[in-house]
Order: sequence, then structure tokens, then C-alpha cells
Amino acid sequence: MATTMRATCCAPAPRARAHARTKRSRETWKTSRRISWVTEAVESRAERFSKALEGKPWEQAEDDAKLLIRDAEDTMHEARTELERVEEDMDKIFQDTFQGIVVQLGEEESKEDTTETGTDKPRMDVQELFKKGRKKPTGTRKTVVIENMSEEEFAELGRKDPELFRGLTEAASRKNKDAWLAFQTKAHELKLKRERITRALESAEVDLRALIQQADLANQAHEQELATDQGESVEEERKIAPKTGQARIVLITGFESFNVALYVDVAERLKDLTGGDVVLSVFSDRDITLKADVVADELDKADVIFASLLFDFDQVEWLRERIGRIPIRLIFESSLELMSQTSIGSFQMKPGQGGEKAGPPAPVKAVLSKFGSGREEDRMVGYLSFLKVGPKLLQFVPGKRAKDLRNWLTVYSYWNQGGAENVASMFVYLVNEYLLDTGLQSAPVEETPALGLVHPGRKGFFDSPAEYLVWHKTEYEGGSTLPADAPVVGLLLYRKHVITKQFYIAQLIYALESEGLRPVPVFINGVEAHTIVRDWFTSASEVEAVSNGKLSRNPTLRRDAVFVDAVVSTIGFPLVGGPAGSMESGRQQDVAKSILQSKNVPYVVAAPLLIQDVSSWVRDGIQGLQTVVMYALPELDGAIDTVPLGGLVGDNIFLAEERVKRLASRILSWVNLRKLKSFDRKVAIVLYGFPPGVGATGTAALLNVPESLSRMLSTLKSQGYDVGEFQGDADGEMIVQALRRLEDQRAISLGAKGFSNLEQDDLKRMGGQFFANDVSPSRLKEWLEYPREWGPSEWGPQPTLPDSKFLLKNLEKQWGSLDAYQGLGTSADGNFIVSGIQFGKVFVTVQPALGIEGDPLRLLFQRDLCPHPQYCAFYKWLQNDFAADAVIHFGMHGTVEWLPGSPLGNTGYSWSDVLMGNLPNIYIYAANNPSESIIAKRRGYGTIVSYNVPPYGRAGLYKELATLKDVLIEYRENPVANASLKGTIVANADSAGLLADCPLLDAQGLQVDLTPELADEMPDEDFESYASELYQYLQLVENRLFSEGLHTLGAAPDQKQMEGYLSAYFEDELPSEAVEAIARSTEGYEAMRAQLERIWHQGAQLSTSDAESALQKCREAVEIRDLLNRNTEEMDAIVRALNGEYICPEAGGDLLRDGPGVLPTGRNIHALDPYRMPSPTAMERGASAAQAILSQHRESHKGAWPETVAVSLWGLDSIKTRGEALAIVLELIGARPVKEGTGRIVRFELQPLDELIPAGRPRIDVLCNTSGIFRDSFANIIELLDDAFQRAATADEPLELNYIKKHAGEMVSNGFKNPAARIFSNPAGDYGSMVNERVGAGDWEQGEELGDTWQSRYSFSYGRGGERGTARPEVLSALLKTTDRVVQQVDSVEYGLTDIQEYMANTGALKKAAETARGGAKVGCSIVEAFGKDVKPRELDQVLRLEYRSRLLNPKWAEAMASQGSGGAYEISQRMTALIGWGATTDFKENWVYDQAAETYALDPAMAEKLRRNNPQAFQNVVRRFLEASGRGMWDADESTLEKLRALYGELDDELEGV
Repeated sequence: MATTMRATCCAPAPRARAHARTKRSRETWKTSRRISWVTEAVESRAERFSKALEGKPWEQAEDDAKLLIRDAEDTMHEARTELERVEEDMDKIFQDTFQGIVVQLGEEESKEDTTETGTDKPRMDVQELFKKGRKKPTGTRKTVVIENMSEEEFAELGRKDPELFRGLTEAASRKNKDAWLAFQTKAHELKLKRERITRALESAEVDLRALIQQADLANQAHEQELATDQGESVEEERKIAPKTGQARIVLITGFESFNVALYVDVAERLKDLTGGDVVLSVFSDRDITLKADVVADELDKADVIFASLLFDFDQVEWLRERIGRIPIRLIFESSLELMSQTSIGSFQMKPGQGGEKAGPPAPVKAVLSKFGSGREEDRMVGYLSFLKVGPKLLQFVPGKRAKDLRNWLTVYSYWNQGGAENVASMFVYLVNEYLLDTGLQSAPVEETPALGLVHPGRKGFFDSPAEYLVWHKTEYEGGSTLPADAPVVGLLLYRKHVITKQFYIAQLIYALESEGLRPVPVFINGVEAHTIVRDWFTSASEVEAVSNGKLSRNPTLRRDAVFVDAVVSTIGFPLVGGPAGSMESGRQQDVAKSILQSKNVPYVVAAPLLIQDVSSWVRDGIQGLQTVVMYALPELDGAIDTVPLGGLVGDNIFLAEERVKRLASRILSWVNLRKLKSFDRKVAIVLYGFPPGVGATGTAALLNVPESLSRMLSTLKSQGYDVGEFQGDADGEMIVQALRRLEDQRAISLGAKGFSNLEQDDLKRMGGQFFANDVSPSRLKEWLEYPREWGPSEWGPQPTLPDSKFLLKNLEKQWGSLDAYQGLGTSADGNFIVSGIQFGKVFVTVQPALGIEGDPLRLLFQRDLCPHPQYCAFYKWLQNDFAADAVIHFGMHGTVEWLPGSPLGNTGYSWSDVLMGNLPNIYIYAANNPSESIIAKRRGYGTIVSYNVPPYGRAGLYKELATLKDVLIEYRENPVANASLKGTIVANADSAGLLADCPLLDAQGLQVDLTPELADEMPDEDFESYASELYQYLQLVENRLFSEGLHTLGAAPDQKQMEGYLSAYFEDELPSEAVEAIARSTEGYEAMRAQLERIWHQGAQLSTSDAESALQKCREAVEIRDLLNRNTEEMDAIVRALNGEYICPEAGGDLLRDGPGVLPTGRNIHALDPYRMPSPTAMERGASAAQAILSQHRESHKGAWPETVAVSLWGLDSIKTRGEALAIVLELIGARPVKEGTGRIVRFELQPLDELIPAGRPRIDVLCNTSGIFRDSFANIIELLDDAFQRAATADEPLELNYIKKHAGEMVSNGFKNPAARIFSNPAGDYGSMVNERVGAGDWEQGEELGDTWQSRYSFSYGRGGERGTARPEVLSALLKTTDRVVQQVDSVEYGLTDIQEYMANTGALKKAAETARGGAKVGCSIVEAFGKDVKPRELDQVLRLEYRSRLLNPKWAEAMASQGSGGAYEISQRMTALIGWGATTDFKENWVYDQAAETYALDPAMAEKLRRNNPQAFQNVVRRFLEASGRGMWDADESTLEKLRALYGELDDELEGV
């Protein structure tokens, strides 16, 4: 289909097969046959098809094509038949499960019994807790009997009658819990099977269409060839006497596959002109994989190997093994290992003996040193200059080696200049020089400038940017029609694409102009990008900064430099060094930042994919090395708004004009911000309120949103923004409370007019007012419809083109007709409500919920659930009716970037792209979360502005713990005299729940039931030893770090907070007096030095290092203090982003783990280079952790090795630890990273068994529990890991020493496909386990359901080839049955196991799934706290108890969090929900935790009142969780406590209901 599209867009140049004849002159040679600069895709497909059938008669080829098509059709028929069987099975289990269920609805519904089978009273009480706040059915009691139920009817019920849907699922659950669990498991299994068949069917349909088209096109090419042959005269062939016989050349090209057609044409010409004496065989890098035998055969016969742009490690290794015997080896711009094979005559790049590097003679080196500007970052530019003139200079250098080097440089010059004539002359020159006399004369190199400007509206090139701009504005018709102030965009293009006249360049330039931009297209080789931006472009900001003395004048800035409003690079890679720089560890990021800061305009990377085809992009997202080129490396320089513009179809590059429109429109939006006055800008500030009903409105991770919002509004007022009557000071909590009033269902049901009745006097006093708008279904339909005239030209050559109502059809498929929708945020008359608070032109609003919370079962049965209609209306209203100039997503994090669509590389129908549209998105994000921020950046077009983590505190001891410590101190002073305290110590330890963490063990290592009575009888020596263990544990608790409260945006730490940061960072390396002095002062280090020396010398107890080392620590502390005081730059960065300025990039991370390099905040944070993970340090720490995990397991399992260990691979901890979890996996399976010459990791090589530690251990099988972020961010790691597992599964090793092979063999015997699949995640483009949603909604009966939920969501396998989310539930189930242990890293102090629900929703649910698969047998769980120096693992329950003692139950932590207003109350609430989740998934049910939590938060009158006042919804959730824990049997609370909690819950319910 794609090729047919393109054929209609640009007519192909006729193909004529040229036949060379005798006495052909060089001029005839140059003009006889040229390739059209518009290479046509149809032609390329036909060539490839006929090449596959080479040597066969056309009749046989036609028959073979028909056979292929028939086979494909048969395969599709079988798949459809199997799909029908699955559909029948699915409907049957729905019918069997729900038939006969009786559901009673209505206000009089009894709590005692809603089904014929009765109910379990405690569980019913639990469910009632979660019915509060749901829309209650009106009218009298109604009984519904289910007679028939199919899957489609079940989905339709969820859309049309959510209340009946919930009642039905609850009734089915109560009827038979085991049957309900079995239903969920079977439904998930069939769903996964259907997805696998459907995906295979879709792929087969695409392949079938391609086969039909290729057969037709190949036939056309055959007919054209016959016609051409008949029309040509036959000339007498010129005979050439070869020197040594036939010259055979093999050409293999990598990242320039778009030139394959050109090289094939040259091969044909050489063969014809030389009478077959020169044979050029052309291959692409893909051929090394797809037809390795053919390539190998040609290499065996070759005299010359010519290769370019090859980097894949496996391909490089394959070639290195086969090209060593070829006399002439020319390798350009490829991996160092391959380029070192270069050899031409006496010149070689291979290192010489003794380790010295081979290279040019000394005189040449001297010449080379003269090239370039002298700047380090310009070294590669100087090298290219030398390559251009080198052959001429080397004429004067004597010796054969210089001659061979000159020839090498000449060959490179031909290749680098490109084009059919140069390539042909290159091979003629090479053959004449070294192989045989062709009788042909090579033409001089046809040179194109190394740098220049190009435009399809004029022939030739421009040397001066200013000259170009004058031409574009005055002479060029298309440019003169643009407004005089049209934004000027610097556009960086690949020179080789310009030389070979790639059609997409003209398309791109014209498309940008049609959208109102004035492009300045500069072509470069790739390494000079920074010099163009630095010296050819300038900006108004740069000129102003130089004139004000804020910026030094750039001495290399050209006089004819032009003013630009933005810079767009189609090169990708780093700005400094380009493709060459990306292969070196030092990429000069600081230089790039300095250049881009000086220009201070948006820097955007947008390009067609050169490594990946369009079909795989729209199907699976951008992957592998392409992600590094377009995203990871440019983001290090601060690139934003990356847009893939198209990609490869076959060997040709095509654009999707729709994507170019998106790029141009987003640039226009950013430039418009700078041109608009502050007062005229419309700004939408989007807060979050998910999950609903639990006080989440106006909260964000680690951020005090109300206080930060108040500061934000004040800042906007001071910057001249129209904020209405806002006076500059506001109570942020009051604004948040007002936003909560907008959730009033009665007001929503009345539509926009209903909000006028809401109380808003307090809001008006602050200068704000409620605003609400009705969006009609018809209006939303208009917004979601694509232009009807869009076709192949706009969408590009995609396998299947979406129709104009593609989005609308998907929306209505999930949610029903828009005209009948009565769901979230919808009025009674069917309009979608958008509401918020208006301060002049600043609109403060809350992002709609996704429609999951309270109804998670629906999403479980309907994957890829697109956003509901009101969610869509919200963002489309911001784009169209409100016409926002910018959106600020306020904190970490929202949901728009997580919506269904391409996992990476937005298409025009990715929901994130559709809903963000052209809105500049300023995304405020926690600095310590680079993994999720890159999702916001890449999928949601977020320009990140980071904020700091809260200050750190130490837990200390409290209540029983403090008492116990005092008693222990007294006892240890004189154990004999104080022996009477033994019983007291044990009683206190038992009361505090410490006996599980500090058990008493007998001589055989078995736990003894320790009682006060037994303690009194213990020998003094034994008890003294036990008391010492208790004391050490208390010290551990006492010194645990936690985040103390929340951060306020743009606020520098006060002295106490500064002390918290510094003491946590330096631990015991600095005296507390020094920390206090530095935190208190604002002076620099030199000014404080004398004072610090006095403090240090007084602290003799810390004099473990010499004085100089100690003072160096003080110097570092002063530097960190100054960086932390720059928190104020967070607000400055938001202001700069709203001005359309460049936001400086910085690595994301936290101070404790990553050091001061992550400061200051207020930066556009990025991740790391995925090709350098794991780092050496991470590998060392991860290996140590893995060995400790094995020891931990064996100690508790009588020396047995775990057969399978499930390891969580998360994006966040992988980025922050540089890959420690990955290193754990590698150590367990016995593998090590292999690096190529530039330091990139290119393989995980299996170690010999005798090298594994400890000696004699087997390879442990590993189930990789992979997060969606890891999956999307580290596709290269996924492929390398999969390769390692595949090789391990087939290694020639005994089964008892290779559990991977053992388990794979068992799966093979069961008929499983891909039995070595070990990397499991969500479906492509999907995220999360949904377990936390089910726990949050209370929508579960047994913990096994949650394990099954995790399993159904993570049954998709990833790896090499086509393994891009293939459903393999049978492989996952088999692995879970052998899983003995689960491993989870905790990467930071801020996010412990008990702080966020993702841990229990993934690690806890995985543990439960494994235990269920093993028939209830317990599975161990090792927690590795990677933020500390020690990587020794602890058991899960130990860490949970440790965290609860130091955080949730700690009055110090509780008071710090409760003092943070509504956000702090919400944080407490979420930890109570997580506590329930741990009980559900891991059976963590310890009374002392619930007892102390209830005393701290619900039964303490002062605390209860504070939480109730700050956030009544969050406080109600806290109380609800206590009652739920009791109802589910997790907490054995006394009846009087429960009565108090029930009464409190009732009061809160009445308060929230307005009673």
C-alpha cells in the first residue's frame, strides 16, 4: 500500500537498462546513465522482489509469487478460524459465570444479602465502605436476573449501567469466590491468546498486501525491461585485457540504506562497461541477517570489501571473521573494531606490534595538526577539512605508504562527496590502481561544499546564510509571500541526503513554509552541527546578553550570521560531535549547553527514521539504536518536542506530512510565546486529582502544591501576566478547597450553569472566580475528526491509513455513543463539563480522572482503554476554545503522557499527541525521577522543569522504642546487677513487634519462642548477646533517613532543612558543628575556612582522616549549600519556559545517591546513555548484591539454590543506579557486558561455568519483571538480555548447572514457543499492573485475584526480532511455577516500599502470583536498598517493619507530613492504602502496625482534627482503611476501637455528603 501511495505523489523517472559498448569515452560514461534524484519506492520494491527470485524464469517467478500469496491466505484463514474458537470459548465462560446471577439494586438494598446464595457479612461490610460516594441508584429496589451474558454484552453493560455492572461482579464474586477467581484467570488467558492471534493476523494482512503489490510491481518491471531491451541498438562490445582476471567487489552499507538503489545502478553500469570484468555486489546491513549465506559466498570471492556506517555488534563480529583474507578492505565511519580492519596496500589502520597505533607518516601528522579552529570541540571538523585536501598534500610526501594513504583518502573523498558519478569513479579508480586496467578513466571528484545552504526553489547552493535569507525574502516566490515577521528556523540537514537528492528534503522545506515558518536549511556532514549553531546562527537574546555584558562575545560568530527563532536538527545524535561524537564517551555536553544557552531559543530534534521502517514505527514504536539517536542523546543537550517525521520504506526515505505539520505548529507555538507580551498570554495550570474521592485534588509527589501554586500565581503577577484581581498573595489551600467544590456532582449534572450556585466568596476575595464550560458531543466530534481529504500524502506510507473518524470510532467503541454517554464529568443533558478557577488569563484546573478508579475491573477486561469523552473534551477545549498559549502540568505526575498510543515516537493517532496538540507543555517534575519524566518529555511533549526533593530527617526513637533503648542502656551498664530487667526488655520488645526482627535462635539456628519468663531464665552471657542485637537494631531504626515533609516550588531551604540535607549527605564524615556552621552561613569556603578548621580540630573523635581531606569535605559542603540555595531557579525556569526560552538540561537524580551533579534544580532533566548501562560501578555492586541474595536464599533453604529468581527491572532505579538491577540479573545468569572500542556495551557474554561465584553454582534462571518505562527507554538492553537468555538456553552445559536450559527444555516438551523468553512486561504502549487500582477501589476478595491481575497484565514477552510484546502466558506461568525468590531494588530514601503503591502492586503481586502458581508454597523476597553503601539484601517483611517504624508510625515523620496541609494528609492516606495492599499481596498482617497507626492518626484528637481540617477526604480514607483491615481479617482490633472508628467514619461521611 505504501508504495502505491508514493507512486501517486511523484511520477517515477523511466528506468532504462544501460548497456555499455566499446570505445565509450569518459564523457559518455558520465552522461549515459544517471539515477533520478527522486528515487522511487515502487522501483525499489520491484528490484528487491526480482532479486529474491534471481535466476528463475519469469513464468516460474510468477508461479512462486502466487504460491507465496496462497500460503499467506491459508495462514490467515487458519488464524481467523482459531480466533473464532477463542471468541466462542470467551462467550461461554461469561455465560457460565454470570447466568442465573440475581442482582438487587435500589435505595432499599439490604446489606445482608444481594444474591440468592447469601453473603459473607464481614466482606460485605468491606464492600460497603467503597460504595460511599458512588452515584446511588434512585427509585425503589429493583431485582435483575441475568439470563444471558457474552463478553460484548458485559462490556456494553459497563458502558451503559456502571451500577449494575458493579453489582453483577460483586454478586458473582460472593456466589463462589474460587469460581470467580478461576473465571478471571481463564478470561485473561483467552484474552491474551486472542491478542496474540489478532496481532499475528494484522501482521499477516500487511504482509499479504505487500506480497500482492510486489508481485504486480515486479511484473511491471519485467515488462518495462523487455520494452527497453527491444528499443536499444546493439553496439560492438569493447574487450579489455585484465591484469589478473575478474575484479570482485562487495559493498555493504549500514545507516545509508537509502543509497542501495544508487549502488545497485552503479554495479550494473560497471558490469556493462567492463564487459563483466568488474563485479560489484551490493548488500545492506539487513542482508547480513536475512541472507547471510549469499553475503558470505560473495565475501569468499571478493578482492575488495567496501563497507560504511556499520555499528551492530553481531554484524561487525560476523564480518570481522570473514574479511581478513580480502586484500583490500575499506571501512568508513563504522565501529572502531571494523574500521581497524582497513587495509589498502601498505596502509593499515590495524594497531602495529608493540601496541603502537598505525597511521599516517610523521610529516602527515604534522600537517593534520594544522587543521581546525584549535577548539577541542572542533577537532572532527578539522579532520574533515584535512580529508578534503589530504590527497593533494600527500603528493609531496615520499614513500609507498604515503601513496597508499593518498589512495585511501581519494577513495574516501569520492565516497564522502556521494552521488552515482562519484561512486562509479571511485570504483574505477580503485580497480585501476590495484587490480586491473579497466580501460576507463576515473573522473575527478565532483565536489559539493562541505557546508552550505540548500533550497529546492533554486539550483545550486548558498555559501552565506545572510545571502540565503535575502534571497528567500525577496526573490523566492514562496518566501516573499510569508509575513515579514515569520519565525526563522535554523534547519540542520545531512549533507549526504542533499547530495543524493533525497526527496524528503524538498518536502520538509516546503511543508515548513506552508505552515508559516521561514526555514534556513544548512547541510552538514554531521559533526559540524555545533559550529553552525554557534557561528552561523544568532538570536535577539544573544545580542542582548552580549550588549549587557552577561555573555562574552563569540569570536567565531560570522558577520553574516542570521537571527533564528528556533533550531531544528534532523541529524539527531549530540549537537557536538554528531554521529562521530556519539560513539565517544566525552560528548562535550557542557559545550553544547553553553552554545544553546547563548542562543536561548528552542532546540528541537525532528527527523525521518533512518534505522527503522515506517511500518515497525507505527506498529511497535521507535526502538533500538533509533531511540538513542533521536531521543536519549539529543536530550542530553536539552532538545525538546522530538517528532519523528517519517522513515524508511524499503530503502527509501518518506515523510508523513501530518507529522511535519505537528512539528511546525509546535515551533510556532513556542515562538509565539516569546512574541506575545506577558499580559496577553493565556496560561492553563493543570493540577491533579487522581484517584478521586480520597483527597488527591491538588497533590503531587514530594511537592506542597497549594503553597507552590500560591507562589506561582504571585510570580506570574510580578512578571506582568493578567491574573485578574489577584493581589499577589493567596492561600493556596483555599484555592485547592475551591477546586474540590467543582467536583460537586449536583453542579456537574446541571451543566456549566450549575457552578454559579457554588460558594465562592473566599475565592473572589483572592481575585478568582469559578469558570465552567459545556462541550457538546457534536463539538467534541468535530475536534476529534481528521480532515476528510487527508490521504497517503499527509499520513505517509503507513501500512493502514486511518480514516477521518478513526479517533471517534475508537472512543465510541470503548465508551459508547457520545450522544448517549452519561459518565464522568457529564451533565444530565449530555454535555462534557470543563471547569476551573480563572485569575484573569490564567486558568487553574484539575486534570480529569481517567475513569479507572472505582471501576478497575472494566479496564482489566478492556485493554488499551482510551480516555473517556470528558477527558478528551478537557484538553481539546484548552487547545481550541480557551486557546491556551501554554500549559503548566503542576508536579509529578499527570496522566496525559501515559495514554494509549505508540510507546515511543508519537503518531498522529497517539492519544498523547492528539490531546496535547500544539500546546507548549511546561512540566514541573521531581528531580529524582528521570525515568518517568522522560515519558512526559517524549510522549507528552513536556519541557521539564525539575524541583528538589524535600529535606531529609532521621527517624530517631519514640514511645516503646525510646523506652526500650533506655532500659537496654541501663541493662548493659551492668548486666549482672540489672538481670531483673531481662523480662522487661523482652516484654517491651514484644510490644513493639521487635521479636520478629530480632529472633532468639538456638544452637541449631531454629527460632525460640521468647517470653519474659524464658528471658529471666536465660544465662547472663546469652541474654547479654541477645540484648546487644536488640540495641544494634534500635540504632538502625534510629538512624534511618526519611523525607521530612514536602518541597515548596522555588523555596530555598531554611537553616534546619539545610542541616538535614548536609547531615544526610555526609553522614558521620563531618562534625555536626561544621554542618550547623555551614548551613547557618552564606559565606564562601575561604571566608569560613578558619572557623571550620577550629571546629574540626575540636572534634577529635572524627579525626580519622587528615586535616586536608576533612577540609575538602567542608569545601564540598559549602558548594552543596550554595547549589541548594539555588532552588529559587525552579520558579525562574518556569518563567523562562513561558517566554519560549531554552531550559538548561541536567541529569536527573537525588543528592544522596548521585551527588551534587544533580543540582541545581529548575532544569530540563534527562536520563543516561542506554548503551553504557550497567556502569562498571553498577556491575560491581549488582554482582555483590546477587551473590548476597544467593547466600540469603541458601541459608533459609538448607543450602538449595533457587532455580528461578524474579528480578524487577524498573526505569527509575536503573537510571539512578546506572543499572544495578540489570547487573543482578547478569550475575545470576552468569554473564558479563562486552564493550566495543568506544565503550558502548554491545553484548552480554556468557561466562564459563567455572568462573561463576561461588564456585560450582549453576546458572540461575531469571524472570525479568520489566516496567513499561524500562521497556520503552532501554530497548537495546532488552535485546541484549534476550540474546543472552537465548544463548544460555542452548548452551552445551549440564541441566543441573544451567536452570535456564533446564526450564526451556521442559517448555519445549510441552510445545511452548520461544521457551527462552524471560523478559515480560505490559503490552506495547501500556503501563502498570492495575493492582493498585483494585486495592484502591477495594475491588477484590482474595489476594490471589491480585496476583492474577498482575500476571494477566505482564504476560507479554519482549526481545529480539518480532518479540515486541507477544502474549506468552504459558511461558510466564511455567516460570512462576519455578520461581523461588523475588528481588526488588529500592533506589532512594524518598520512595520506600511503604511510600508508594507501585511496590506492592508489582513486587507484592508478583510474589502472590508465584505462590499461587506453586500451590501456595511461600516465595522469598529480597529487598536491596541501593541508596546506601551496603547492598546486603533484607527479607521483605523485615524491610516493611523497619520502614513502618521509621516513617508511618514515627511521630516525627507524622507531624512533619501532617504540617504540609492537604498534600501531607493525602500522603498519609496513600500509605494506609499501601498497607492494605501489602496485606493483600504478601499477607503482611501485624497488629502492632495497625494499633500504632490508629493511635497516631485516628484516635489522637489533635492529629485527627488537623487531618480532618486539612483534607477530610484523605482522612476518611485513612479511617476507611482501618475498618477495611478489620473486615478483611488483617487486624485483630478490639471492639471499642472499632466502634470509635465507625463513629468517626460516619461523621466524616455525613460531613462530605453535606449532611
